Amino acid sequence: MTSIASVKPVTIRMHERDNVAIVANDGGLPAGAALPGGPVLREHVPQGHKVALVDIAAGAPVLRYGVAIGHALAGIAAGRWVHERLLQMPEARSLEGLPMATARPPTEEPLTGYTFEGYRNADGSVGTRNILAVTQTVQCVAGVTAFAVQRIKTELLPRYPNVDDVVALEHHYGCGVAIDAPDAVVPIRTLRHLSLNPNFGGEVMVVSLGCEKLQPERLLPPGSVPISDAREGGESGLDVVCLQDEAHVGFMSMVESILRQAEQHLRRLNARRRETVPASELVVGVQCGGSDAFSGATANPAVGFCTDLLVRAGATVMFSETTEVRDGIAQLTARAATPAVAEALVREMAWYDAYLARGRVDRSANTTPGNKKGGLANIVEKAMGSIVKSGSMPITGVLAPGEKLAPNQRGLVYAATPASDFICGTLQMAAGMNLHVFTTGRGTPYGLAAVPVIKVATRSDLARRWHDLMDVNAGRIADGPATIEDVGWELFRLMLEVASGRKQTWAERWKLHNALALFNPAPVT
Repeated sequence: MTSIASVKPVTIRMHERDNVAIVANDGGLPAGAALPGGPVLREHVPQGHKVALVDIAAGAPVLRYGVAIGHALAGIAAGRWVHERLLQMPEARSLEGLPMATARPPTEEPLTGYTFEGYRNADGSVGTRNILAVTQTVQCVAGVTAFAVQRIKTELLPRYPNVDDVVALEHHYGCGVAIDAPDAVVPIRTLRHLSLNPNFGGEVMVVSLGCEKLQPERLLPPGSVPISDAREGGESGLDVVCLQDEAHVGFMSMVESILRQAEQHLRRLNARRRETVPASELVVGVQCGGSDAFSGATANPAVGFCTDLLVRAGATVMFSETTEVRDGIAQLTARAATPAVAEALVREMAWYDAYLARGRVDRSANTTPGNKKGGLANIVEKAMGSIVKSGSMPITGVLAPGEKLAPNQRGLVYAATPASDFICGTLQMAAGMNLHVFTTGRGTPYGLAAVPVIKVATRSDLARRWHDLMDVNAGRIADGPATIEDVGWELFRLMLEVASGRKQTWAERWKLHNALALFNPAPVT
């Protein structure tokens, strides 16, 4: 047991109205520890968990972030550990009567003079990496494509030193699905837009089986691929290798066909060079996973500060995770740049409410055992900590799942996605992000093969233990030597280095990446 005398209690209170604070000390605090200017702990409180600062009456709100994250099921004495079993979670905020585009935007000067070295594409977008992607119409071809991609990496890639990698856009869609169902538009447009991510340089190559429901011309219809990439060989102008073609005799015939086509794309990609571009060409997706109570106190506020810097620099930032912002919907609609943007936010929340209701669950299904072990009592508390990644700037646009950013779209954008790490990352990649920021408190080795992922630890203990997986330690904010602004600027400068290829993230160094995970709300047949 920790000696009371040997510990200097450290707690974090997020808002002057709060009647709870979280314990910041590694290992938590023992019973008998006296909080500065506060009560004596009546029991051991683990790190990241809440302690009552005052007596809280039965039925009274428990306040964190100045928001009621729950109501006490019974009286809670000052100094007690406040956890989810003591709280009644509030009902979800109605989507009626919300403040619509009412917030006055902060007055901040534009941030100029910041640049990075990127790959400018024919459609005007900019890549942070120069990668050949092999699109697949259906899961049936995944094994053949994986075999071919491994050969491409071994035999061809060394000849093209300016190409960073070759990735297969593997997925579990394409056949055995209700392809004409209304919600099928979500996975189809997601796959289409994944193929057009800025980090792929406009080179579109497709491997098809031949008999699948998601035919190449349906996946990438005429006009969806930049004209500069249109190739001879089919009505769509796409470069398609069809495994069921009669010309293929045997497995190796298929593989060699993929290699021949890949080399044409590699040759063009290899001719590209980085050039100096303004920071406004960054398209950053922000996300959190393995969240804890420190997420909303250290890492996410630092990311939010950085989000404001990026928007001031003219860049695009996407925040997402519908169930993890749902309880802050009034904050979001108030920050909308226009009533139309506010209405689009409400539309996406209502769609997701209905989607969850069809599965006979609600937003409370989001929180995980790890979230609770890390001190998060429920989805309301988690949402309040998640939403701060979006910073303070006006929300200028809303994307439905699988949609792509419009050309030259800038500013803070809400990209509606599930909160699942892998699905959210896949959808943000489809929307056009060229750089990803991922905060974690419990720890996760999450990464993406096609987009650099900067990992931000919420706690110094995690950053120390996972020293070769975390890129930024926001736990220094809780420890005292760094401020939210310090870490926000550190992250901003690191983004420019990573985007320029001068630095690799830990996930890139270890080649750690998660599979692409499509969001398919349509039926499977």
